[in-house]
Amino acid sequence: MEESVLGEWRELLGFESIGADAAHLKECVSCASWLRKWLSKLGFEVELLYPGRGESAAEAKLPPPVVFAERKGEEGGSTVLVYGHYDVQPPDPLGEWKTPPFEPVVQDGRMYCRGANDDKGQTFALLCGMRDYLASEGRKINIKIVLDGQEESGSRALSELVPSLRRRLAADVLLVCDTSAAPDLRPAIVAGLRGVSHFTVNLTGPSRDLHSGEYGGISPNPAQGIAELVASLHLPDGSIAVAGFRDGIENPTHDELAKAEALGPSEESLEADIGCEPCGGQTGKTLVQRNSFEPTIEVNGIHSGYGGPGAKTVIPSSAFAKISMRLVPGQSPRGAFAAVRAHLEDRCPKGMKISFEDVSEGTAAFRLPLASPLFRLAADVLSEMDPRGPAFQWCGASIPVLSLLREASGAAPLIVGWGQAEDRIHSPNESYSLAQFDKAREWGRRILAAL
Repeated sequence: MEESVLGEWRELLGFESIGADAAHLKECVSCASWLRKWLSKLGFEVELLYPGRGESAAEAKLPPPVVFAERKGEEGGSTVLVYGHYDVQPPDPLGEWKTPPFEPVVQDGRMYCRGANDDKGQTFALLCGMRDYLASEGRKINIKIVLDGQEESGSRALSELVPSLRRRLAADVLLVCDTSAAPDLRPAIVAGLRGVSHFTVNLTGPSRDLHSGEYGGISPNPAQGIAELVASLHLPDGSIAVAGFRDGIENPTHDELAKAEALGPSEESLEADIGCEPCGGQTGKTLVQRNSFEPTIEVNGIHSGYGGPGAKTVIPSSAFAKISMRLVPGQSPRGAFAAVRAHLEDRCPKGMKISFEDVSEGTAAFRLPLASPLFRLAADVLSEMDPRGPAFQWCGASIPVLSLLREASGAAPLIVGWGQAEDRIHSPNESYSLAQFDKAREWGRRILAAL
């Protein structure tokens, strides 16, 4: 990798572009502006877009901007829409980072920084491959680029902008680099993604924290109540206990399941990766079924009462849990959330009140036909890069706005990423190897040339 490219990557990573936190809006705008300048040098017309507004971010309540860029090619040429995101996850817990989370460091061939992989590293590598393609091939195809500033928190701004951008988004192929390769960097084409939805459930009881001796046995306890509520979401075998949650699910075909199982991870490799037995989900289902083709309800965090050193003998006045759901094809995001909400409201502990906030009904899952001409073209390109040829994956993760972009643009999605388990995305000490960056860059150049 050239020092100039490494320097650009470091600059991009240095922005604390935490799109979910309004306190980081200035950093997000600075990051988007850096990307606008970088793309402008390649001959793109670039805008920073805000829902219902122009290009000013003077109001503190504005979301991070969406970067929209376009470079026209030859008359009648195909159009590629590139999607990526420049926002990153919060770096917490800070104490577990071995190097400062927003000070990029290269060690043993890996770049360590928040966003090194997800998704600044992957998207920037793809864009560098695009730059290589433009330098050698010229203006043969039309290229449009959408860089999201809120992917990690629901893509609110982009979702609001899409209806007004439908004509401008029209494309033949939707190219995304925000997923993982198979083990040992074998290329992988993503043939399906789960949808996602998330919310916060609040439980309130007494008007203040109470002395646990004077009021113990009298007052209801929201901390206990929230634990009971989240425990009620699953049955003892790990299956989801919410009535109506699974309505409409479309099961994978025999071919899809067989291809996914043939390349699925082993229990041993997953245990080495996560540090404990991979026993989540429903008993009796395989790892691949549980992670690729089954929906989930996960508790992301529970908070209540005192958590400092020593003891503080109180009955807390309130508690809350943050919950996310991964959805599979056939499920309605709105219907799934409605089912979970009704389940929790019906079980609200006596003497307490339940409420919901930060509700993101999210977007639906999708699966793509394995026999598509686009997949055959991509497989040929990836086979030139790696004699093993590509694997097909049905990814348990989500890129929430892709369903919306796919429908609005009319483009066929082509999702190929180069992540690996050791990259630790969403965790402290996130990293991305220089070898992975080079693979993503080469893929960008080759697929644009093929298209």
